[in-house]
Amino acid sequence: MIDPKLGNLFMMSKVSKSPSVFLDRDGVLNKDIGYVHKPSQINWIPGAKEAVALLKNQGYLVFVVTNQSGIARGLYTEDEVEYLHAWMNKELLKSGGGSIDDFRYSPYHPAFENVTYANVKNWRKPSPGMILDIIEKWPVDNLRSFLIGDRQSDIEAAEAANIAGFLFNGGSLLTFVEAILASR
Repeated sequence: MIDPKLGNLFMMSKVSKSPSVFLDRDGVLNKDIGYVHKPSQINWIPGAKEAVALLKNQGYLVFVVTNQSGIARGLYTEDEVEYLHAWMNKELLKSGGGSIDDFRYSPYHPAFENVTYANVKNWRKPSPGMILDIIEKWPVDNLRSFLIGDRQSDIEAAEAANIAGFLFNGGSLLTFVEAILASR
């Protein structure tokens, strides 16, 4: 006879983990024009919407992890960033693709110390805080997951979180993602 408490532990350990992709936002999904915080500033990277759709169709969870120091600098608010992310998801869905499963952003910047953001200091890339927070809350399979970023700090954050990192230097995000998937 199985102890009911042990049965629950057994069932919890059977929760399947999913391959996941962590995307930087500015420079990967949209052109990085500096301090993007409203829909009128979004200029999608070629193939970005299609890349998200492909990843979702392949069974990946898709997350965005983005440094947003404009908040600490007083250039825009967290509400504006959250509104923008909701808008981006609507646009992705309208294009017939998938959507982002979850967003994380770091409002922290060391040159603009703000006690409000001290608790998320370790979220600013190259620290892995945003990635680790998602891994804690979602069923992420680290071995089958990866990050795409446009800066070395993105890659360092991925490595610190024990996931693969790929540096995107522009062009079509869809072509870039297809090459990664073909190599895995």
